[in-house]
Amino acid sequence: MAYTDIDKPTDYFETTTYAGGTTSITSLDFSPDWVWAKKRTGVENHGIFDSVRGATKTINSNTNSAETTRGGSLTSFDSNGWSMGGADGIISASGNDYVAWAWRGSDSTAVSNTDGSITSTVSANTTAGFSIVKYTGNGTAGATIGHGLSSVPNVVLIKALTSSTQQWNMYHSSLGNGSHMHFNLTNAVNSSSTYFNNTTPTSSVFSVGSYYETNESSTDFIAYCFVQKKGFSKFGSYTGNGSNDGTFVYTGFKPAFCIVKRTDGSADWNMYDNKRIGYNPLNYFVYPNSSSAEDTSNPQWFDLLSNGFQLRNTSTMANTSGGSYIYMAFAESPFVTSTGIPTTAR
Repeated sequence: MAYTDIDKPTDYFETTTYAGGTTSITSLDFSPDWVWAKKRTGVENHGIFDSVRGATKTINSNTNSAETTRGGSLTSFDSNGWSMGGADGIISASGNDYVAWAWRGSDSTAVSNTDGSITSTVSANTTAGFSIVKYTGNGTAGATIGHGLSSVPNVVLIKALTSSTQQWNMYHSSLGNGSHMHFNLTNAVNSSSTYFNNTTPTSSVFSVGSYYETNESSTDFIAYCFVQKKGFSKFGSYTGNGSNDGTFVYTGFKPAFCIVKRTDGSADWNMYDNKRIGYNPLNYFVYPNSSSAEDTSNPQWFDLLSNGFQLRNTSTMANTSGGSYIYMAFAESPFVTSTGIPTTAR
């Protein structure tokens, strides 16, 4: 019996905090393929970079803007981190503090994938259950795109690259294949067959409808796909209880990073990690849908525990009584190793 799929999560995901003006991050145990950065101390868009699109190519989780090229931003993906121009406000401007979250994709060059009706370019890490997928829409309902993970994705995040009118769209297995969330907005869950074609992803492809936000003809898209892995990642849902002794969510690991969103009403998305400040009950958060600085005004909202997380607030964003929520979580350490030893005993 396998107690966890990954004994050392930092081989595949890591949170890093650093001072603006820094020109390189060299502390990772892997070469990252997806880097998501946010200024903590001031208003600035989130910066999302990946190796499939290439260095300096930026999209923002908080806007529907098209991809831009920022020569002074992330300039290369390196063997143990990444390099930066050291002057771009979106990732490393002097006099500010930053946080970045990094994921490991394929350890080789992205490859062409012909599993779907649309050919895609894919960097996939099947061990960690994460892939980066680039494709060009064809406007046809029921089109399929290969994701390279050999397992059914729990989450698919899609953003158009060549147009500034399309929102981010999320498929989440807890919501089902007829629903979607706009990652850059505060909206409640929406239902429509034109986004993901009312079709659950398979072990080889995900499906899109005819709608322009996921499949506009001749438009380039990027997708980030995630498969749940025991002891490393969890993508689920919970119901709020409206108490400061809030809902506990079991993940099977100590979370290093969580994203939470209310689905039955309007509310901000919120992100927590184990580095800002990184100990209970002081866990600050940022909003994926907003350029706002890090929120330090309500630090006692979220406890990161050895086997999950617990809400410590009555906020609409995370724990209103009877509210429905989805989450994405990645591990700092599994609760029990692959040999059955509790990590607290090591």
